[in-house]
Amino acid sequence: MTEGYKLGDLVWAKMKGFSPWPGRVSIPTPELKHPKKGMSVQCIYFFGTNNYAWIEEHNIKPYQEHKEQLMKSSKSAAFKEACNQIEDYIVHPENFGEIDEHVRDPDEEFDKLKDVLRKESTESVPKEEATPEVKKEKKSSTPKVKAVKRSSSTGLKATPRKMAKASRSFTDSDLANDKPSMLNHSFSKKSSLLQRPSNILRPETPPLDLENVSETLLEKNIKASQMKFGFLGLGIMGSGIVKNLLNSGHKVLVWNRTAAKCKDFEKVGATIAVTPCDVVEEADITFSCVADPQAAKEMVFGNCGVLHCPTLEGKGYVEMTSIDSDTSHDIVEAISGKGGRYLEAQIQGSKTQAEEGTLIILAAGDRSLFDDCQSCFKAMSKNSFYLGSDIGNASKMNSVLQVVGGVSLAALAEGLALADRAGLNQADLLDVLALTPLASPHLILKGRAMIESSYSTHQPLSHMQKDLKLALGLGDALEQSLPLTATTNEIFKHAKRLGYANHDVAAVYIRARF
Repeated sequence: MTEGYKLGDLVWAKMKGFSPWPGRVSIPTPELKHPKKGMSVQCIYFFGTNNYAWIEEHNIKPYQEHKEQLMKSSKSAAFKEACNQIEDYIVHPENFGEIDEHVRDPDEEFDKLKDVLRKESTESVPKEEATPEVKKEKKSSTPKVKAVKRSSSTGLKATPRKMAKASRSFTDSDLANDKPSMLNHSFSKKSSLLQRPSNILRPETPPLDLENVSETLLEKNIKASQMKFGFLGLGIMGSGIVKNLLNSGHKVLVWNRTAAKCKDFEKVGATIAVTPCDVVEEADITFSCVADPQAAKEMVFGNCGVLHCPTLEGKGYVEMTSIDSDTSHDIVEAISGKGGRYLEAQIQGSKTQAEEGTLIILAAGDRSLFDDCQSCFKAMSKNSFYLGSDIGNASKMNSVLQVVGGVSLAALAEGLALADRAGLNQADLLDVLALTPLASPHLILKGRAMIESSYSTHQPLSHMQKDLKLALGLGDALEQSLPLTATTNEIFKHAKRLGYANHDVAAVYIRARF
């Protein structure tokens, strides 16, 4: 602590990109690590948001002294609520028990804090073990300030979240700047713009119940093919697909890069193979559903890949990975060159649709292979489309659909952010949207997730960004201008950089907020 402010002082605190906000000098929570040694900072509790953050002292001003001037700096509902709370605190401090417990005994708490800081200052990274990233961080003159989301109603342990950097001084010129700030947001107890979200943990995805047969699958009354099917990749989509193949009576041989994932499927009837080559060698038809075009190529051309199989004569290979047409052409040349049959089978849908067996399948390539896969397609989808024998048609159609989906999600995120900044109720916006011609069950579902900051992965954000990138590549090849797609791709890339690559696509809302 420095001598400028003492525990319990009411202040106005400013972060870079934020308006001055009413707060209180407080003892930091255990999760809130102190920034670099030598920085003159104070831990501030922000009224109205229930957040804590380290703020440099030149960005702090006494509350009462600047109250009349700063009370007029913003007209947002969130700001007014914060001002009302601090005024209420001045009159009835007993109503703010959570703050009081941090300053009940300042001397005792400060001694504890000094012990913690002294311990942290003695811990350093050995030079020979320091990574380039660590060295780069040491050179930075701006500390990384961490905030903690706390709920006064739950009392649960807070989750640490990285904050935006605070470097610009809090000067009187800021007071005249009436631009909308990132703090002008109707903060909920589930989300806060005070927190830079790069360290927010992804909600845990519920485990897949392999033995539970979906009602949709039961209604289909599928007669399983007697051929043996292989499946490469048990990720978010592959797991749900294989579950339905097994539950519909198909014989399935599985392989996954992380072998442990195969064990659960073995318990419900699947056979485990050691390599992709082994899968293709034993199966009549093999499906591949991996992360991206590069991974798809590795399944075919890599070590112990498909091409290492002694013969592919008469065997079928179905590529379900979202890939570009060039990659698809490379794979079909390799497969057909060894006597095999090849089919693109791009999938539209999410984790939920994969588990329910309600995906949409876009296929192109060998017609006989498409026909042989019908019992499988029926188990995993509600409809399958054959788009002709020209390889690339399915991947192109998939790219077009992903453009529409990605741009729509980005537009929804911006609309919700704008409504929130304007002081409108976001839930009301979705209710109205559901009654308009723009109504879409998918958009309404993702909108709810955005409002609730619920980003449990159904469709990874990184996969959407990858698909947008593939669409841009297709546009370049055809000299088709795609300005909206290009902008949307940058939005998703930014959300990835903020730490949301493996969260659900709804997390693109974070980019719109920031």
